[in-house]
Amino acid sequence: MTTLRSRIIAWAGRMYLSRTRRKGFDLSRMSFLPESVLMPLRREGLDPVGDLAAVREREPISKLPVPIAANVWLVTGYDEVKAVLGKANAFSSDFTNLVGKAGAGAEQNPGGLGFADPPVHTRLRRLLTPEFTMRRLGRLTPRIHEIVEERLDAMEAAGKNGDPVDIVHAFALPIPSLVICELLGVPYEDREDFERLSAARFDLFSGANASFGAISESLSYFRDIVKKQRENPGDGLLGMIVKEHGDTVSDEELAGLADGVLTGGFETTASMLALGALVLLQDPKHFAALNDGDEAVDRYVEELLRYLTVVQVAFPRFAREDLEIAGVQIAAGDVVLCSLSGADRDGNLGPDMEVFDPSRNVPSHLAFGYGIHRCVGAELARMELRTAYPALARRFPHMRLATTPDTLDFRKLSIVYGVESLPVHLNG
Repeated sequence: MTTLRSRIIAWAGRMYLSRTRRKGFDLSRMSFLPESVLMPLRREGLDPVGDLAAVREREPISKLPVPIAANVWLVTGYDEVKAVLGKANAFSSDFTNLVGKAGAGAEQNPGGLGFADPPVHTRLRRLLTPEFTMRRLGRLTPRIHEIVEERLDAMEAAGKNGDPVDIVHAFALPIPSLVICELLGVPYEDREDFERLSAARFDLFSGANASFGAISESLSYFRDIVKKQRENPGDGLLGMIVKEHGDTVSDEELAGLADGVLTGGFETTASMLALGALVLLQDPKHFAALNDGDEAVDRYVEELLRYLTVVQVAFPRFAREDLEIAGVQIAAGDVVLCSLSGADRDGNLGPDMEVFDPSRNVPSHLAFGYGIHRCVGAELARMELRTAYPALARRFPHMRLATTPDTLDFRKLSIVYGVESLPVHLNG
């Protein structure tokens, strides 16, 4: 394998919290924001920092103290987050809200679904949705199983002398990378480039220039892929859209859709695989329970999704009009940030929501978002998790951590939470 697995997901980070009404977000000011603004992106191990729960209990919609003209609201309550994300007509997600219509970075608009409003969003989602039905995804099932087994074989070879194996790099990163390459129809020789383009995409320490550079490089790469698919459409997602819709969808739109699929499906699933393994390995009974059949696996996967909620904050929403949410007046032009990790730990959902408990009746979590921007690839992610976790437990039933959780290097400030490495002993 050569180069693409990491460059593609580093771009939403430093554009969140410094918007002015006329010029969009001033990305250079990110480092000067008060800690209360960055707090929703911080964690203590696997848990959102305690201040997030305190804010949620006090004010599920609270104003953030930011040194800009517009009001910025943080929404942490479950019902309140659903109310915001469900009002597509009242809020805009358009990319130009972030950078201005002619601001720095405007030319790097990634396209795709995440930063589009209806009717553009509606049209593009209709192109993608058929490719993410269970019927279409079913063709990937055998390949997902093959990819997982290949990674388990590689782990077994790496740990044959009792050496620790890093789950992140040996298991969690390669699986979604290879699955998405299969989905899109990306050439095998380009696949490691996905990792290089992805890792910096949501890391706020990388800086605005790095984020926009990753966007530019990613889109340039996908434009080339789209050109090849136009000439010779394959059976992957891009080829199928070309076959079914022809010139009614532009090359730029196809490149943006491909970029969005990778943005939404690589780093997020990789983080879930690694952090989920960490949760399971901290209690042997959880790891063993993955062999109890599909029903148990489904319960574990949904509770892990809720408990971890690795996408910590939804892409920002911009109020189109004056409105009221849960008794709070939000003015046209205000910026609204929804804390998904905070909402999924809301005590109004049930008892002990700060605790991982796969025996609970899992509520309808927000790990994939909500409303028209809910992750279109949610079922693909579930397929990967439902395959990978039990396969790991079956192959290495005596696996244990090779270090203590307090020594692990978690991301300090990232839209997508994760751990840099997770060393394990495969046979106890």
